[in-house]
Amino acid sequence: MENTGLSLTTVTLFLPMVGLTIIAGMALLDAEKNRENFKWVAFAFSILTFFASLLMWANYNSADPALQLVQRNDWLPQYGISYYVGIDGISLLLVLLTTVITPIAVFASFRSHVIHERGREALYYGFMLLLEWAMIGVFVAQDLVIFYIFWEVTLIPMYFMIGIWGSENRVYAAVKFFLYTMAGSILMLLAMLYVGTQAGTFALPEIVNAVQSGAVSFPFDGLFSTQSFLFLGFLIAFAIKVPLWPFHSWLPDAHVQAPTAGSVILAGVLLKMGTYGIVRFCLPLFPEASVAWAPVVGGLAVIGIIYGAWVSYAQVDMKKLVAYSSVSHMGFVVLGIFALNAQGLQGATLQMINHGISTGGLFLLVGMLYERRHTKLMAAYGGIWKALPLFGAISLIVSLSSMGLPGLNGFVGEFTILMGAFGSEVLGFFFALFATLGVILAAVYTLAMFQKVYLGELDKEENKHLEPMHWQEIAVLIPILVLIFWIGLQPVGFFNTMDTSTEAIVNYVQPHIDEIVVENAASVSEAP
Repeated sequence: MENTGLSLTTVTLFLPMVGLTIIAGMALLDAEKNRENFKWVAFAFSILTFFASLLMWANYNSADPALQLVQRNDWLPQYGISYYVGIDGISLLLVLLTTVITPIAVFASFRSHVIHERGREALYYGFMLLLEWAMIGVFVAQDLVIFYIFWEVTLIPMYFMIGIWGSENRVYAAVKFFLYTMAGSILMLLAMLYVGTQAGTFALPEIVNAVQSGAVSFPFDGLFSTQSFLFLGFLIAFAIKVPLWPFHSWLPDAHVQAPTAGSVILAGVLLKMGTYGIVRFCLPLFPEASVAWAPVVGGLAVIGIIYGAWVSYAQVDMKKLVAYSSVSHMGFVVLGIFALNAQGLQGATLQMINHGISTGGLFLLVGMLYERRHTKLMAAYGGIWKALPLFGAISLIVSLSSMGLPGLNGFVGEFTILMGAFGSEVLGFFFALFATLGVILAAVYTLAMFQKVYLGELDKEENKHLEPMHWQEIAVLIPILVLIFWIGLQPVGFFNTMDTSTEAIVNYVQPHIDEIVVENAASVSEAP
């Protein structure tokens, strides 16, 4: 049900902007005097946003697949463009992920020597809140133009965060990140303009209903038809953001050069914008093309799973290893989506959450080691569990979570994805079989990294006197650990939240899968 009044979705969306406005005002009054206060304002408003998202979850009816907590106001009515926001079960979980990761990233920044040395705290924490606003906007926007605005805004704060507070080659990495994602966005914009003008509106739910009813049709007669080109326009933009192999080359540079908090947000939330976009746009708007291209995209996902894991094993830099592992893990998410069944899509949605938690945790741990030794090379460490036993124990849990140990969060998502892939009518056994190699390889590169960094002899003098864990570092990691065990042991609440929404998405494509099954059965029966 649409609402023109102020909705809880809008309140949650704009709370970060209130914090940003306060930071800007404090900076204009006296930036030097308020230098220590900017971080607390950013943290306070990120926490307020988190509590607002919990209210959204409490007010969400998981039995209803329709959009909820909706607000719609005309913006450019003559062009069919409106401020249109709302949530379903999938977008709600990703909003929750965003509002969990952001305060963790903000709080983790408090002890960063890079931010302290380079200054510009008002700018840094302002960018953090701007980024949170834009990421939430991507997940709640129900108008194509509004979605595109939020999508593009996310580039600006991340570009500056990498470029100003990143490592040695930060400017190169920031420009590469910006150009790659901008190039894909242009293709998506062209596809959006075509879709919106053909439908006479840019409201996504209305376009989807028109497509499903046949009132709006994008011609499809094979892999290279109008619908396929529109599908690819959206898909390439989303594939770059994921990043899906072979569109991944911007990611390792961005991760390695970004400050710790930037890497946490990049891995934790920004990559999910790509997979969310595939679910939200590609499947319901272009169902025939989604089915036809599923084996191709599924094949790229499997290549990414194995390639990302293999290259991770070859790394000597911890941060680059974790970065390449994201290519592998996000390949699982894409595979689950293009299984085009309920199990695959539910597993993919949960794995988006799991990856954000586990990989965000790994980047936090690498950042904490870097603060102590100012190097990310694994060869510089060894045996540090003996020097930092609590840190080593936490690192083991997060590492096992990332590799998918049963009882922890990573296992639930990967298991459900593989189950969906095995039962898929468009992918099937061999896709799932080769994807399973990624699970094995994840154990290989994760345990190899853990052994090189944490186990063995404490034979380097620099590692014998490492600073013990600070209470702020422990506080940052506690939410990560809680979520790892919560999702691993009790995932049912997350599945219940997304259940009806994922079923609705699958129902958009299922008739076209059934057509292919019937055609194949007819071909087999006619064969001599």
